[in-house]
Amino acid sequence: MNELPVVVIGAGPQGLAAAAHLLERGLEPLVLESGHGPAAAVAEWGHVRLFSAWPELVDNAAVRLLEPRGWTSPSTGYPTGAEWIEGYLAPLADALAEHVRYDSRVIGVSRKGRDRLVDADRAEQPFTVHVVDDQGRESRLEARAVIDASGTWRRPNPAGADGLPALGEGAAAQLIAYQVPDRATPQRYAGKHTVVVGSGDSAFNAIHELVQIAAGHPGTRITWAIRRVVGEGTFGAARATSCPNGERWVSGPSRRSTPVRSSS
Repeated sequence: MNELPVVVIGAGPQGLAAAAHLLERGLEPLVLESGHGPAAAVAEWGHVRLFSAWPELVDNAAVRLLEPRGWTSPSTGYPTGAEWIEGYLAPLADALAEHVRYDSRVIGVSRKGRDRLVDADRAEQPFTVHVVDDQGRESRLEARAVIDASGTWRRPNPAGADGLPALGEGAAAQLIAYQVPDRATPQRYAGKHTVVVGSGDSAFNAIHELVQIAAGHPGTRITWAIRRVVGEGTFGAARATSCPNGERWVSGPSRRSTPVRSSS
């Protein structure tokens, strides 16, 4: 079993870093990515600026792999998702190219020859990984270990307070988006009333983008719905200022994945 690869699910920042560490330890990684290229989920929020500075966004093993190729780690600034890909994740994926397989979505992981009833010697069996490519073709491969670095981007938090969807959230699915709005494509929000649900980093960034949209599109309204009682710590170190439409918003760092509901 030791000659089998270690399968890494996802070619995002964690998956690519894991592959770099595996190589450094003399192990054979195989990264399976469902997207057409590296960091496909990050690319979907490429317009969003990260709240972490460059030195916090690169992995040490990845740096050791890249530097002999002439790559230089950015030392200052806060990149957007797109800049993170261009300046680090894409070069890292190129360095790992022979170990990365794109358009490969993992739909199941089990142990070879062991179903839910047969468990004898289960730990001694290699893993079986069930994969589907972008043409719908299925295949299976064996692995000595599996690292799940697929992330949570396609499994966003629901709006309900108890971790479950709010009542009516499923019925209103066509009105709800879980990505940070992009001022470059304002059509969904311009001139409409949008409710941002949540008080985390993603909510901050969603409001920031919506304010930019409101500045250029009269009639755009923003409501921020949070569960906590508004107090001194509600907005962290940020300062509340006025929106162009007269409502209040808070500037602060943020990233992604908060429910955003828009309506006419």
